[in-house]
Amino acid sequence: MSFKRPDATFELAGVNAILVRFGNQLNSALPAYLSALRDHLLTRHPSIISQVVPAYTTILVEYDPRQCRMYDLQLLLERELEMVAFENTAQCGKLVELPVVYGGEHGPDLTAVADACGLSEQAVIELHSGQDYQVYAQGFAPGFSYLAELPEQLRLPRLSTPRQKVAAGSVAIAEQQTAVYPYESPGGWHILGYTPITWFDPQASPMTPVEVGDRVRFKAVTVQQLDAWVKEQAR
Repeated sequence: MSFKRPDATFELAGVNAILVRFGNQLNSALPAYLSALRDHLLTRHPSIISQVVPAYTTILVEYDPRQCRMYDLQLLLERELEMVAFENTAQCGKLVELPVVYGGEHGPDLTAVADACGLSEQAVIELHSGQDYQVYAQGFAPGFSYLAELPEQLRLPRLSTPRQKVAAGSVAIAEQQTAVYPYESPGGWHILGYTPITWFDPQASPMTPVEVGDRVRFKAVTVQQLDAWVKEQAR
């Protein structure tokens, strides 16, 4: 089965960057393609291209205007886009499995989410942990990874009043996405559970355990299983 890449459009993004847009719809083949394209461009043109940032349906290409004119960069990009295969890459990228304790003090919104969705709490847990999620983007704060796509039965708008504090490791959902809060911060997503995984470490390399194109799987565990997992990792 063949997969057709959405047509690319080019937009100016300041004096030293071009935004390449591949339509405006989430596409399960795009994250891994954008990740591969980033690596391809940085490897082939390090003297011209300084940074490539993939997100959802776009890549932002920053370049050195002393080395290349913007028009010539667009021509270069048009050629390079054809050199990276676009296919069913939903199963590409590394898979990161996260143990999660759902509900109770670790997931204060689980009951409300179940009621709003007309489901049992166990059904919410099974739906949320029953599939892999792709990393579509890194935003709004360092280490915050947007994971999609959430099952339609669980899609809810953000909280009308965001919390002032959401604990690090909180596993939450909003609209068609899910995420792990990398550190304590304000937040308006529905908190279903908690994972002990360090999601952002500025002293580590890489600083986050996933990047665009990778996949995340949540695994429901008990508090006792979580404690055992933490002890095992500490050895």
